[in-house]
Amino acid sequence: MAPGWERWRAEIEATSTPVREWLIRALAPQPGDTVLELAAGPGDTGFEVATLVGESGRVISTDLAPAMVEIARRRSAELCLRNVEHRVFDAERIDLSDDSVDGVLCRFGFMLMANPAAALSETRRVLRRGGRLALAVWCSAERNPWISIAGQMLVERGHVPAPEPGAPGMFTMANEGRTRRLLEDGGFEDVSMEEVPVRFTYRGVDEFVRRARDTAGAFSRVFREVSADERKAMESELEARFEPFAVNGGYEFPGVALAVAAN
Repeated sequence: MAPGWERWRAEIEATSTPVREWLIRALAPQPGDTVLELAAGPGDTGFEVATLVGESGRVISTDLAPAMVEIARRRSAELCLRNVEHRVFDAERIDLSDDSVDGVLCRFGFMLMANPAAALSETRRVLRRGGRLALAVWCSAERNPWISIAGQMLVERGHVPAPEPGAPGMFTMANEGRTRRLLEDGGFEDVSMEEVPVRFTYRGVDEFVRRARDTAGAFSRVFREVSADERKAMESELEARFEPFAVNGGYEFPGVALAVAAN
């Protein structure tokens, strides 16, 4: 999915701006800080932090996928950032010493990890005393029709299994109580949470399908494997299901992220 994320980076970042701004405010990076970003993808959230920590600070931009790390490396070069280090990291086994960073960012990453509890424990290990974590996950499927409508359609048409409770996925950390317990079990304190609304816009079903095929693994696999007739049928079904969100010849979907900060 990395090439698709690079193609749609600008659109993704425009949609995610309220979440990015919340995370940076909550992290409150200071000049000279060292900040680790986990599951950074193209890296834009961390790059904004890099301008705040200054030349005396450092951002360690990481992702599990080497191709994503290369995208972030190219992007930071475009921005002429000299205080960003790029590394391939498994967030469940962070290759840093104890008490080595002042802050950790993770935008829409923990929910997709096989063992978020292990990743949170590792995050707490590498944070210095007084260090802060700022993360975001998605609220429930019902409040994020921009992705849940298509996912439900794939399940109902028999192309993917229904998600198992607790398995990695878009909404596995939507429950505030569960997320709070994961953080507290990982050693975090002073956990605060806030819902952050976003808006997803598409010029039509064609654009939605192109973007989903480029950035959503299950959707991409299904559309690649099914027949042309089934693809056409799914596009027609999406058009019908999207009708409540029709605006000015396209579609506008609400979305809600759960933003979390902890020490």
